[in-house]
Amino acid sequence: MVTGSRELIREMNRRLVLETVINDGPLSRAAISKKLGLTKATISAIVQDLLDEQYIEEIGSDQTQYGRKPILLQFCRQNGYIITLDLGVECTVLMVCDLLGQNCRLHQYNCTLERDTAINFLLQIIQNQIRLLPATPFGVVGIGIGIHGTVCRNEITFTPNYHLADLPIVDVLTDALDIPVWLENEANLSALAEKTFVENHKNLIHVSIHAGVGAGIILDHHLYTGFAGTAGEAGHMIVQPGGRSCPCGNHGCLEQYISEPAVLSRYQELSGRTTVSIDDLVWSYNQKEADALAVVDEFTTYLACGINNLWNLFSPECIILNSQLTAYLPQLLPEILQKLSARFRATCQLKLSTLQDTGVLLGAARVCISKYLGIEKLYFSGFQP
Repeated sequence: MVTGSRELIREMNRRLVLETVINDGPLSRAAISKKLGLTKATISAIVQDLLDEQYIEEIGSDQTQYGRKPILLQFCRQNGYIITLDLGVECTVLMVCDLLGQNCRLHQYNCTLERDTAINFLLQIIQNQIRLLPATPFGVVGIGIGIHGTVCRNEITFTPNYHLADLPIVDVLTDALDIPVWLENEANLSALAEKTFVENHKNLIHVSIHAGVGAGIILDHHLYTGFAGTAGEAGHMIVQPGGRSCPCGNHGCLEQYISEPAVLSRYQELSGRTTVSIDDLVWSYNQKEADALAVVDEFTTYLACGINNLWNLFSPECIILNSQLTAYLPQLLPEILQKLSARFRATCQLKLSTLQDTGVLLGAARVCISKYLGIEKLYFSGFQP
């Protein structure tokens, strides 16, 4: 039984009602009362407050009921905006969405972020988008930013592929825009997006393979980031002792065998080509070119090794892969599974991401929504971007 001051209990109940409407709505007052075990009088009072504050709205009656039709309630997702950004190595993607991560509009800026100009660039593109938005009761309630590096306590602590560590992005943007700004690692955001918008697993790992390799880890419904935000640096688990050198100072890191630059470098070495791309590798693989087959076989072998290590460490229900190579060659999934043990195949699902790189943006939206509403448990069934 929850005890405390009347104000505290009322606020907790208010959040429960709002959470229920968001996750399970549209619902009637009676259905909310039954689901939460709260009295109808309590529900009616809280619902009226939420209606007055324009967080929820009445949308008509439940036609499946006999007799007097109960009025249904739903969350007013159109009453505010979220802006999210994925700060990639070679391009920045900005998304504007509503308060449930829907009605998304994407804008891509092909540029490399330079340390001296990054903050002004971000401020400019965000302000440009805000000026175009129609007025709503809440306006822009949060800005979420995905970082390809380590984030700890809303600060960038390490970025291996661009130089943004310790930049005061949050302070400058918050002061200039008067909007809360939240930073998080891109793989962590992708994991949150998969859990929130696709399937509500209690324990899952999202493996992101791009210029580097990262793992977003959800344990017991919560994002696990470790002591200094460095949990999930899967690219730096050693899979080949004494192997290829890594900028981190070690040898044989997983990243040196399955990251996009590593795979393309290996294909260039074997094929003797001067330049190669993912498209080249995919085309050659489909043509059964020997060098391409060898490179992809090495990729799936080391990826299976990394997946096995993550599974043994965290025992998730599901591991989700996001890389260009597996997106273009989904037939690799059975091959990867065959390189894993029968015990793995019996206890853990291995899937390809359906969100792919938009997962970073949607995960950032989920963070902003959770912070703004004060609600931790969010699962948007029937999601349509």
